[in-house]
Amino acid sequence: MSTNPPPASPPSAPRLKKPSWHDPRLLVGILIVCASVAGVVALVKTADQTVDVYAVKNDLPVGSNISHDDLDVIGVRLGAAEASYITVAEGLPDRAMAISMLRGDELLTESAVGTADQLDRQPVGLLVRQPLSAEATVGSFVDVWVSTQGESRHFEKPQLLLEGVEMASREDSESALGGTNATTVQVLVKEDKMGALLDAISNEAKIAVIPNPGGAK
Repeated sequence: MSTNPPPASPPSAPRLKKPSWHDPRLLVGILIVCASVAGVVALVKTADQTVDVYAVKNDLPVGSNISHDDLDVIGVRLGAAEASYITVAEGLPDRAMAISMLRGDELLTESAVGTADQLDRQPVGLLVRQPLSAEATVGSFVDVWVSTQGESRHFEKPQLLLEGVEMASREDSESALGGTNATTVQVLVKEDKMGALLDAISNEAKIAVIPNPGGAK
C-alpha cells in the first residue's frame, strides 16, 4: 500500500506594502494634483477679472470737451486690450477733448482723447440749400462740391473742393409747409483747404454735400 505525499500548499501572495509618505511616487502625484488645482483657480480668477472703464453717454463730435458728466463707469473684461482704453483708475486726462467722433455707449479709447493742440482740423459751417441725404450724419464722411458764380451771376460747373471730410454737426431747417428748406452742417477742414472753402463761402457759391462712405483717399 503506497502512500501519497500531501499536496503542496499554494505559494502565499506577496503582501502589499502600505504606501509611505517617503514614497517618491506618492509625492509626485500630490504635486501634480496641487498644480492642477492651482491652475484651474488662476484660470477662473483671470476669466472673471473686470476693470472699470469709461463709456460715453451720448454722441460727442470732434472738438467736444469731455467731462465726467459725459461718461458712465462700467466694469468690463478687457484682457490684453486694457492698454487701449482709459480706465477709471488711470483717470480722465486734464483738458480732455474728443479728437475723433465718439458714439454713445462706446468705450473711451486712448486714441480718441487728446487736447486742443492735437486737432489738425477745424469746424466750418456750411449752408446747404439742396436736399441733403439722410446718410450724411454726424461722424460720417462727405464730399463738398462748390459751384462759383461767373459772369452775369451765372454759376459755373460744380467742382469737388473737399473729399472725404468728417461731419461734426447737422441741423435741418423746416419750411412753413413742413418740408426741409435748408441744412446747416459743420465739416472738419484741414488748414491747407481752409482758404479755398472760405473763399467759396464769401463769394456765395452754391454748396452741395454728398455722402462718401469711404472717407478721404
